[in-house]
Amino acid sequence: MNSHAIKQNGKENCLYNEKKNRQIYTHQQQPKSVLSSSTTINNTVNDNAIKNPNLLNIKPITQKPQISSSNAPGSSSSNNQQQQHQQSRKSWSLVNFDIGRPLGRGKFGNVYLAREKETKFVIALKVLFKKQVAEQGIEHQVRREIEIQSHLRHPNILRMYGFFHDEARIYLILEYAPGGTLFNALKNQPNNRFNEQKSAKYIKCLVSALSYLHEKNVIHRDIKPENLLLGHDDQLKIADFGWSVHEPNSQRTTLCGTFDYLSPEMVQGNPHSKTVDLWSIGVLAYELIVGSAPFHHDEYDITYRRIMNVQYTVPNFVSKPAVHFIGSLLVFDPKKRMPLSQLINHPWLKFDAK
Repeated sequence: MNSHAIKQNGKENCLYNEKKNRQIYTHQQQPKSVLSSSTTINNTVNDNAIKNPNLLNIKPITQKPQISSSNAPGSSSSNNQQQQHQQSRKSWSLVNFDIGRPLGRGKFGNVYLAREKETKFVIALKVLFKKQVAEQGIEHQVRREIEIQSHLRHPNILRMYGFFHDEARIYLILEYAPGGTLFNALKNQPNNRFNEQKSAKYIKCLVSALSYLHEKNVIHRDIKPENLLLGHDDQLKIADFGWSVHEPNSQRTTLCGTFDYLSPEMVQGNPHSKTVDLWSIGVLAYELIVGSAPFHHDEYDITYRRIMNVQYTVPNFVSKPAVHFIGSLLVFDPKKRMPLSQLINHPWLKFDAK
């Protein structure tokens, strides 16, 4: 059977510790202090609770109170105004929610369906166990996840409404996505793949979300089906920002993410930038259409060599526009990957309109 064989040159390097497929890889020392009441999530929020009036009109949790110049800090009228503002706000705790069925379980905690008692607003409550977070040294990741995701406002990005914590747990108040993970949806399809029309629809949503993130100088670094959820009307949403970073002026060297989706520069431990997300789009598009990741092999050294040589095979049933789309992203040189501004107008994404 004829097929499209694609190979590009890239030098080899040693691989970091091998772990199970689709698990997170990291090569970075982490701080070991436990998140506590003395640990600051950010410098504008009381770490004991989030304080918002209700779940229907959430404001960013790091937004400072607006104080006019006539009521500058230090004046008596300003202090009285701030005290009244603090008294009018509500502090979240677990008693504010009815907890329903579990939506997912992870290494550091679980996600539950929940409902805010006063407004009856349905949310997903992500519960992280401080002990596990501290043992794995990922407190900075949790803080960064909250800092980044709480500020994002895009239809294809899962909304974080806020957070609170107690002695043992951290609670993230998240938008509920009834469709579950894209990974589960994919595995429920015949041959574990979508048709190209549906695949293009999801990728188009992802390109839109990543364009928004990159404009804000946020690199996601862990795009994969497990981190993408399906909301109402089958709308794709980026859901996990644990490996995301805000990098306006510099490159990163941390090896992180999921092995099948790692770009050559990340596998080598070289500095990387926003272009790692472009590589991940190409890997995801391939997996949605074909049913498996392009470089996957049961032996990790073979997967490594395939990534470094950009060596993969596209079956005959994949359309030529899709082959070109994937090939424009799975490029060894990060600078030569098709930018998002051009990607959104690629002919393959027009499949979504058919």
